[in-house]
Amino acid sequence: MSEEITTIQLSKSVVKALKQIKKYPRETYNEIILGLIESAKESKEFDKFVQEAQKIKMKELWGNGDYSAWEHA
Repeated sequence: MSEEITTIQLSKSVVKALKQIKKYPRETYNEIILGLIESAKESKEFDKFVQEAQKIKMKELWGNGDYSAWEHA
């Protein structure tokens, strides 16, 4: 079953930027955009992982109210 197709408008500068990040010459704009979306999702997951690790370290360092470690953070 094929997906419904739509037409979108992009500025020429955006098209130029998309062409510059192609992985291979016949890669479609649809494929490029899907790759960018996937990268954005992965980046958010990584950010969540880092933030959670930071929360744990913050509790470890400052959970007892000792803020002297702040100078070395």
